[in-house]
Amino acid sequence: MILRRLALAAALALPFSLPTAAFAQAPIVIKFSHVVAPDTPKGKGAQRFKELAEQKTGGKVKVELYPNSQLYKDKEELEALQLGSVQMLAPSLAKFGPLGVKEFEVFDLPYLFKDTDAFRAVTDGQLGADLFKKLEPKGIKGLAYWDNGFHIMSANKPLHNVADFKGMKMRIQSSKVLDAQMRALGAIPQVMAFSELYQALQSGVVDGTEGVPSNFYTQKIFEVQKHMTLSNHGHLAYAVIVNKKFWDGLPADIRTQLEAAIKESTTYANAIASTENGRALEGIKASGKTTIYTPTPAETTEWKKALMPVHKEMEARVGKATVEAAYKAASFVAPK
Repeated sequence: MILRRLALAAALALPFSLPTAAFAQAPIVIKFSHVVAPDTPKGKGAQRFKELAEQKTGGKVKVELYPNSQLYKDKEELEALQLGSVQMLAPSLAKFGPLGVKEFEVFDLPYLFKDTDAFRAVTDGQLGADLFKKLEPKGIKGLAYWDNGFHIMSANKPLHNVADFKGMKMRIQSSKVLDAQMRALGAIPQVMAFSELYQALQSGVVDGTEGVPSNFYTQKIFEVQKHMTLSNHGHLAYAVIVNKKFWDGLPADIRTQLEAAIKESTTYANAIASTENGRALEGIKASGKTTIYTPTPAETTEWKKALMPVHKEMEARVGKATVEAAYKAASFVAPK
């Protein structure tokens, strides 16, 4: 009788024990969402992270990539991360201002960075680390900065002089600094999700935008814009971020392996940014649909002088100490 009861108990327990064992062996899933195409520097960086993360953890982690706003648009993705609906993002640095971490908008100050080295001096230095710490009370852990080169302007008419911007409806990301930048040029800023940009340009809802060649090329922006100006007035970069509660809850060995994957994929993404943007610019030229203009030194100086008041105006929002720290790290020199 006792043996029969033990056998029955074992039989009843068996179906319930199998799912538990299966669950224990299931990989940790990281949903990595972003808003650009897979064949951009960010898209390729995300793909490299996926490969490295799965390789280094021996398959204990599975990274699911969702490019091109498949899951969430610009405004939605940070909230989705905070709620845990996705675990990882790589938003542009301008996205953190609306979240309440206004100091990140220092990266939007026009002509702050004279070259890529100046930008890296900020992100790889103390200021970059301090800014990431400010995200933690929001439930976000900053892991790395990914570079994507310098902004250029595009529009349906030539933009050579400051006067050319007057009355132009220009799409921007949700950043008060970018808003002030366009107003200083005489344009009318329009905040819009990146996923809606092509149609808005095509239909005339907006007249132009700023961005990097790789995004203009992969999203075919050049098909609906007649002119581009190689102004290099701003710099586009992304923060690879993760839900802090999820990250802190990972086993220590897994977290170490993922940190190594992030480090290697960051080196890769940063290395290809310049090449990819150069290749995209060549593709845009080859299309014959867009005129590409390089400003003269005099025109660049005019733009710089028109935009320098934005730096002073935004000190109160970004924080004077943050602006001064960025100036020092980037070796910024105001135009005379």
